[in-house]
Amino acid sequence: MAAIVNIFSGDTSLYLAKNIAKVYGKELGNVKISHFKDGEYQPSYEETIRGNDVFLVQSTNPPADNLFELLLLIDAAKRASAKRVVALIPYFGFARQDRKDRPRVSIAAKLIANLLVAAGVDRIITMDLHSDQIQGFVDVPVDHMYASSIFVPYLQALNLPNLTMASPDTGGTKRAAAYAKFLDTDLVICFKQRKKANEVSSLRIIGDVKDKDIIIVDDIIDTAGTITKAANMMMDEGASSVRAVCTHPVFSDDAIGKIEKSALTEVFVTDTIRRVASGKITILSTAEIFADVINRVNKNKSISTHFGFTTML
Repeated sequence: MAAIVNIFSGDTSLYLAKNIAKVYGKELGNVKISHFKDGEYQPSYEETIRGNDVFLVQSTNPPADNLFELLLLIDAAKRASAKRVVALIPYFGFARQDRKDRPRVSIAAKLIANLLVAAGVDRIITMDLHSDQIQGFVDVPVDHMYASSIFVPYLQALNLPNLTMASPDTGGTKRAAAYAKFLDTDLVICFKQRKKANEVSSLRIIGDVKDKDIIIVDDIIDTAGTITKAANMMMDEGASSVRAVCTHPVFSDDAIGKIEKSALTEVFVTDTIRRVASGKITILSTAEIFADVINRVNKNKSISTHFGFTTML
């Protein structure tokens, strides 16, 4: 017999958590987060969770308070005798720090994995990790969802006459190539060089974009510098239109303003981090995916059979 399910949320993912709970068919759990004058905070569950499967919805995008709040929620659930504590992390923050790319730097993604396990998490559910290898950093099961199961049907419904997939950099080539293979389209790659983080020094387009309807595929849009510069260059080189799909809308600084002023026709994002107001941005919900995964985890059913190979791009 499956355990009773409780779904709770930290402050940063409250909107998505409410939608997940609604799709799942139950009320979002009652958790109170008390804030003290010195900046400390303390979560407490205002209902019993003893012997239950507890799912905690919280993205760990900066500030670090979001991550620490999740760690406290995990610890409190373990101490309240939950049967299983599952961290549902739509956006796994610090995932870009997944290796030592130069001397004397931390591997933040591994550190966060260690912290989650130390806090007592039994399982992690997440979506479109920046690097697949992060799954191996964690010593508990990781259910890695793919936003392609949302984006692919949407792209097919657009019925663009000369659809061509594009990667905003060489690191994202595998992801864009998978979309191109599944949708049977050509592939274009942007080759960029940086002087420092969040600042592109040069960008070149590799491939033919003339008269093509380009879809740039990425997992994260941070400052939107690369994706808007690429879109403008593609239009200058004769593209019919340029759109973008992105799982995690970080949108730092004036990212939305850059998108509004760019040649991009539309940007499709999910609700893993935040909801944004922009005429060029379309938000596609992940609530149905996560609600179904919660149900399957609770009943010990297969997840891989539900998310077939064709959607694991």
